[in-house]
Amino acid sequence: MIRKTVYFILFLAAFPQGQSLFAQDAWNLEKCITYALDHNIRIRQQEINTRYNDNVLYQSKADLYPDLNAGGSYGASFGRALDQTTYEFTQNQTVQSLNLSLNSSVTLFSGFQKVNTIRQNEMNLQASLQDLDKLKNDVSLNIAAAYLQILLNKELLNVANDQKKVTTSQVDRTRALVDAGSVAMGTLLEMQSQEAADEVRVVNAQNNLDISYLTLTQLLELDSAGNFSIVIPEIPSVDESALLLPVEDIYRQALANLPEIQSSRYQLKSSEKGLDIAKGSRSPRVGLSASYGTGYSDIRQLVTGTTLDTTVIGYTTGGENVFSTYNKTSMGPYPLKNQLKDNASTSVFLNVSMPIFSNFRINNNISNAKLMVENSKLDLENQKKILYKQIQQAYADANAALKKYRSSEKAVASMQESFKYTKEKYEVGLVNAVDFNVAQSQYITAQSDLLQSKYDYIFKTNILNFYMGLPIKLDF
Repeated sequence: MIRKTVYFILFLAAFPQGQSLFAQDAWNLEKCITYALDHNIRIRQQEINTRYNDNVLYQSKADLYPDLNAGGSYGASFGRALDQTTYEFTQNQTVQSLNLSLNSSVTLFSGFQKVNTIRQNEMNLQASLQDLDKLKNDVSLNIAAAYLQILLNKELLNVANDQKKVTTSQVDRTRALVDAGSVAMGTLLEMQSQEAADEVRVVNAQNNLDISYLTLTQLLELDSAGNFSIVIPEIPSVDESALLLPVEDIYRQALANLPEIQSSRYQLKSSEKGLDIAKGSRSPRVGLSASYGTGYSDIRQLVTGTTLDTTVIGYTTGGENVFSTYNKTSMGPYPLKNQLKDNASTSVFLNVSMPIFSNFRINNNISNAKLMVENSKLDLENQKKILYKQIQQAYADANAALKKYRSSEKAVASMQESFKYTKEKYEVGLVNAVDFNVAQSQYITAQSDLLQSKYDYIFKTNILNFYMGLPIKLDF
């Protein structure tokens, strides 16, 4: 057993620290979004808030039913006590008593306040659900932006590496020419300077890639970015169909699809129900209540019988005896069961109340509810205006990115031919190293501009598709 343990420890030591035994599968965009929606803390908090609103709605529905309350009390008194049978006070006696009660009440009418409260809580729940969808959309867009940033930085790193390889090959060739005495040492130094600049460009590109990976893993709530990798899709050529629809058509679809607009609409309906609730305070209230009670006392006695007793009074009238008669009551134990049954009482009440003056509280509540309705209307209008501006901006950004991409395509083609021609002339000694480096730098800049405009256009068109209710994707 010890030998197997030693072998296992040696096996683990053969792997670098911080790496798992099995490589982690690469994540595509769909997996990233799904994972983020399941683990994002803000989304989980909003889900809790939604469940809370659901409980509030359930309680408002339950308030329509009658309530039912039971009560009981047990007591003991010492010394002077009231005899429950004779209603005379007893001396130096301990009295134990038990009282039980059952009460129920229900509101029959309250200006439809309870019904309107249910409707308001339904609107609040729907608004909460829309807020949850809005938060999910925001997280999805952030994940897509971070994912695209990784793809862009990867391609920029590849461009930097390719250009460094070209420069390194030219350094090697120039060194050989210097050794042969064909060119001056200054030419080699200029090429080595360019090689160092290319090395810095590669390092910066690698750093940007690492940071973009870190950004995505932080959005995913992952503990580490060490073994994290993404799927590198084959993105087709730029599709211009996203710009075929005018802004107004995209806006109309967004009004019907986006959750932030739906949430504002539900908030408006909720405030309108709040106004109905406030107006209901002016109505009379009708309620029904019923109660049942009984009790027990250990000093109470049960009357077991009554007998007629005749007693001679010690005086005469007219030579005749006078007799006095009275009822003689016999008493016995009064069991708990019998007392609870005999002492039971039931009552039913119909209650009506009408507000007459409440220090202007009702009028002020109605006035405040009207203000809430007006504020909700303005909030909905503001959300629509913000949405229209966002769509206008996204459309303009996508159009600008497309134009930049088309011009960058031409620039890359031109710079590629120019750099190829300059390289050929440099190799035969017709241009110096400075001209070669300038041509190379211009070519690299054109390639970078093309990549940035390409991914910028892809992201902006995804935003436009998102406004129209389409899923986020990279078309791969």
